[in-house]
Amino acid sequence: MEQKSLFSVISPIMVGPSSSHTAGAVRLGLMARNIYNNEFTKVKFILYNSFATTGFGHGTDKGLLAGVLGYSVDDSGIKNIFDKASGIDYSYEYREDISRHPNSVDIIFDDKMTISGDSVGAGEIRINNINGFSANIDGSYHSILLMYKDRPGMISKVSDIIQKQDINIASLHCDRSSKGGAASMYLALDIPVGDDIVEKIRQIKDVFFVTNVRKLK
Repeated sequence: MEQKSLFSVISPIMVGPSSSHTAGAVRLGLMARNIYNNEFTKVKFILYNSFATTGFGHGTDKGLLAGVLGYSVDDSGIKNIFDKASGIDYSYEYREDISRHPNSVDIIFDDKMTISGDSVGAGEIRINNINGFSANIDGSYHSILLMYKDRPGMISKVSDIIQKQDINIASLHCDRSSKGGAASMYLALDIPVGDDIVEKIRQIKDVFFVTNVRKLK
């Protein structure tokens, strides 16, 4: 979406046409929703720095909630999102932390998964941490995210399943808590995979979480 059209759709529905504080907030919520990929009844947002101090006036709180509920940046329903979130227990905290990006947020679903990300400008976002594991996700690729017990051969097992479907892996990022401990793997793909591929990965020994993450539009 061009920047001009982005501002034109944000301005009428949020207070303050800020791409970082409004469109970026919606897209952070959407990306977190895509990663969690489960129904949820509780979500907590911890806003940092500029998000915390000036975000309220720009509709950052509305944008984040709208995103996790599946609204796109041009949806006029965002302006009344608090009236549309029945059945969802949502809350906000506001903090200062000089180690975090000026427009940073932690999104916590059902006290089970914490997804941290930044709004980096012009509506662009980056997810940098998921449940304590480093990440580098900007929503520009379809991808697979999994968590597992670290052991030799896991990367080759997962990549083999994908490549047998003639799907190219654009990039791969791994992290682990310790040797033999919990680990994560993120694979950015040129095209989306079906749920059957995700199920095959789920059946690999010691994989305890896997999700099919759709790219942002």
